[in-house]
Amino acid sequence: MGDNSKSFGAFVSLRRSTLGWTQLRLATEVGRSEDWMSLVERDLQQVKDLTLLQRIAEVLGVDLADLIALPQPASDRARSRPRKPASATLASTSADEEDDVRRRPFMALAAAALFAPVAGQQAAHAESAVPLAGLEDFLLYGTDRVPAPRREATAESVATSLVRSRLEFKAARYDALASALPGRIAAAQSVGTAEERARGVAQLYNIAVRLCIKVGDNNLVAVTADRALTAARLGGDSLVVAEAQRMVSSSWRRQGSLARATDIVVVAAEDLLADASVSEAARLAVRGDLYATAAYTTAKTGDRSYAHALIREAAESATAASRATGLADGVQSVTLHELSVHYELGDAGRAIELARTIDPSTLPTAERQARFFIDVARAFDQWGKPEQCFKALLAAEEAAPQEIHRGAVRGLAGSLLRHDRKLPGVRDFAARAGVRIV
Repeated sequence: MGDNSKSFGAFVSLRRSTLGWTQLRLATEVGRSEDWMSLVERDLQQVKDLTLLQRIAEVLGVDLADLIALPQPASDRARSRPRKPASATLASTSADEEDDVRRRPFMALAAAALFAPVAGQQAAHAESAVPLAGLEDFLLYGTDRVPAPRREATAESVATSLVRSRLEFKAARYDALASALPGRIAAAQSVGTAEERARGVAQLYNIAVRLCIKVGDNNLVAVTADRALTAARLGGDSLVVAEAQRMVSSSWRRQGSLARATDIVVVAAEDLLADASVSEAARLAVRGDLYATAAYTTAKTGDRSYAHALIREAAESATAASRATGLADGVQSVTLHELSVHYELGDAGRAIELARTIDPSTLPTAERQARFFIDVARAFDQWGKPEQCFKALLAAEEAAPQEIHRGAVRGLAGSLLRHDRKLPGVRDFAARAGVRIV
């Protein structure tokens, strides 16, 4: 690079334009909001966090040292809320990052996906499927295949790695997560008491299961789910055990054992509710997730009455937890599961009606926003509306580019190819999603 006459913001803007990316695309890649990225490019926002600088350098394809050398503004733009002191914890920093994601402007995308016709061709994104070879080698051969860490693991570094893993999943940065998980799990295995090690490992394996589900590797889903539950039981944390049971249920569902998959989470929900060692609010929140998973699985069997009964139970639990905590995250999660339940039962019209009541800008993560738009696309495909289906897929890609490599998206994209003449850009989208076009 070598030209320090440019400001940090001007260089980022120029490099982004050279890549053909929108501000929203770059913001998504680094896990921040479009507003934040706009401030950075106008030199109204400092970027001081080294991890974030490294991420920006990686996605822009430049050297970190060169990026750091560029001049930045003397101070951040004035904010409406007080700034945190330099001693703020990692948990506080993570909350700020998620706040930025919540503010991302997705209403325009939602309107386009749900109401408007296709408006033209989307610029091509060069994305690759997420590689899981490192995680697979770690599962099969242990730490022998994991590069030696640069520094000795500590309880603090393991806790930090768990927070980072959750943030990477929520931001749909699956490639970074897949690369880092083997080393993070190995580190968690080496620090603390036996129970502390087991709890840390179980939580990381729970994240690994969700990653493998995204990528679509059923073999790894089964292995990671089993290890998550084994470690969780050794760790003795009821909430971690319940989440691991939910991951095991997902594994059984993907193997086609729908009745067993439903039974696993229903029993887990009732066991958790009776566990007085956990706060009632926490029990209700996790119970809502468990019942929502059960409802989705039951919908796949076509059992309409039981699926609706389960999703109602999930909504009641999530609402009660929300009243106790003031947080709406669980209610939103159940609503998205309800959307999937309607689709699985063949009720595309009801799915779209529900989708039109959801403001995607209130969905707190890129992963959840993309999941919403993919479910909308599936419902429109089921309803026989290819234009709206395609528009929803483009919105999903804008929210989280790595989500479009999922099998469901590839299937939809392949189906849309027969409408090539009236859907400009669909062939390019299908290619980006990994569909082989002959």
